[in-house]
Amino acid sequence: MIMAKQKILIADDEAQIREILRIYFEKEGFEVIEAEDGAAAILKVQSEKPDILLLDIMMPVLDGIEVCKQVRKMSDLPIIMVTAKDDDDDRIAGLEIGADDYITKPFNSREVVARVKAVLRRAGTQEKKGEVSRITYPGLIIDMDQYQVTAFGNKMTFTTKEMELLWCLASNPGKAFSRNQLLETIWGYSYYGDTRTVDTHIKRIRQKLNIPPDSKWDITTIWGVGYKFELKDE
Repeated sequence: MIMAKQKILIADDEAQIREILRIYFEKEGFEVIEAEDGAAAILKVQSEKPDILLLDIMMPVLDGIEVCKQVRKMSDLPIIMVTAKDDDDDRIAGLEIGADDYITKPFNSREVVARVKAVLRRAGTQEKKGEVSRITYPGLIIDMDQYQVTAFGNKMTFTTKEMELLWCLASNPGKAFSRNQLLETIWGYSYYGDTRTVDTHIKRIRQKLNIPPDSKWDITTIWGVGYKFELKDE
C-alpha cells in the first residue's frame, strides 16, 4: 500500500527561498505547494488542503498575520510563521492569533524541515491518542477525538498547541509545570529558553475559557516556575 505524501504549503514572496525549501522538503518525501503572496496562500489552503503551512509574515497583497487570521477561521491547520528578523512583536502577534510555531530568518533549511516534522509529529500523536481522549471537570469538557473544548456551555476552537497545552495541564491536576517542561512536552524542544512562547499560549487559553470566579478549577500561575491546573476546594 502506497502512503500518501504529506503536503506542505510554502507561502513566501521570495522565489529563491521557496525553491531552496522545495528541494529540501521533496528530498524528505513531502509534496510541496507554493504561494507567492498572502491571497494565493489562502486560496491554496482551501483548494489543496495541505497538512501544514509555512507562512512568511512579510508578503504582498495580504501579510502573514492576516493570512493566519483568515486560515484560523476555517481550519486548525498547523501553521509555522517565518519572521524576517528576531522581532518580538511579530513573533508574539503570530502566536496570539493561533500560529503553532515560528522560525526566524535567516534560517538553516535542515532546521526548518526538523521543525515542520516536529509540529506534524505532535499533531499526529494527538490524532492517534488511543487511551483517554476526554477529560471532564465541572463546566469543562476537553475532547481530543473531536478536538474540541466546551467551557461553561460554550463550544470553542483551539489551535493544536493550545489543545495540547490545556490537555497536558488538565490531565495532571495539581501538578506544577515549569515553562521549560511545557516547552519540552508540547513543542519537543526547549526553544533555546524562550519561555515567552508558553506565556503567550496560556494567555490565549485563559481568554478563550473566560473562567468565572466561582469555577471549581483554574489555570494558575506559579510565580518563578510556571503553571498548573488547580482544583479548588469545595
